[in-house]
Amino acid sequence: MIDSVREARAPLPGPLPSDGRGGGQLSEAGPPAHEASRAILGPRAGGLVALVILLTVSFSRPLYDLAQLSLHNGMYSHILLIPCVSLYLAWLKKGELAPGTGPAWRPAALLLSAGLLTLAGYWLGLRSGWRPETVDYLALMALSYLCLLLGGGFALFGAVTLHTLAFPAAFLFFTVPFPDFVYRRIEDFLQQGSAEAAYWFLKLSGTPVFRQGTELQLPGFGLEVAPECSGIHSSLVLLITSLLAGHLLLRSRWSKAVLALAVIPLGIVRNGLRIFTLGQLCIHVSPAMINSDLHRRGGPLFFAISLTPLFFLLLFLRKLEHQQERGSV
Repeated sequence: MIDSVREARAPLPGPLPSDGRGGGQLSEAGPPAHEASRAILGPRAGGLVALVILLTVSFSRPLYDLAQLSLHNGMYSHILLIPCVSLYLAWLKKGELAPGTGPAWRPAALLLSAGLLTLAGYWLGLRSGWRPETVDYLALMALSYLCLLLGGGFALFGAVTLHTLAFPAAFLFFTVPFPDFVYRRIEDFLQQGSAEAAYWFLKLSGTPVFRQGTELQLPGFGLEVAPECSGIHSSLVLLITSLLAGHLLLRSRWSKAVLALAVIPLGIVRNGLRIFTLGQLCIHVSPAMINSDLHRRGGPLFFAISLTPLFFLLLFLRKLEHQQERGSV
């Protein structure tokens, strides 16, 4: 009886389903999604390569000058690495690219217009007698290049694809050097903040100190926090590091924002600690320590020290995200 029931329930043999074209077996499944994506995005990628070549040839002189700035100016030594990092981050996203999206003409037009207007403003300024600093000239040229490149990207790939590649694309703007007036404002802010942090480190240590602006009067000698001691380059590198770590290791936007914003007080405290250490050595060892390697080449050491609290903050934010994910399940 059991055997007969099983037999009755067994599917009857019969022809395979029709493919809707007059009978016969269904044709094999179409190509995998990633192959279809490659077929659609491939020609557009070729268009992007052509655009990059055209822009690079057109901007060859300012790009060469920008490379020279990166090689000979420690403040901008990171610039040559930025495109390589952006390309790698974009490659990591290749499996998430959505094919079949049409051009996004509005953001493309806005970015292309911004790039052309930047060029036009630069040439009009030259004709009116303006003689920009080298860094201002390079900032305008790099900004124009990126606006034209991203505008072409929106025209070729559409908004959905550019949204997927938003971070690698935005990361490219770290190739734009600070215009001189922006650099001076940031430097002054960090200089004042570093002097304040060093003053409080000295006060908390019980060291007699009198502060007037960026000058610290210590027992036996005076110490001035010069603009070169603002730590602007190491703070910029710390910001780049925090943004990369947040992008790769964190998920929520608020966690990434907290990690990036923590760089501001962390950079000031790190530089204040460096000035405090130098002051203590000048007091207790010799005033000649002001000319020591710790002063002239100690930046990387204190940069490495500042990575420790950033690392622990990153671990804390990751743990907090995991707890929130478990709680929402």
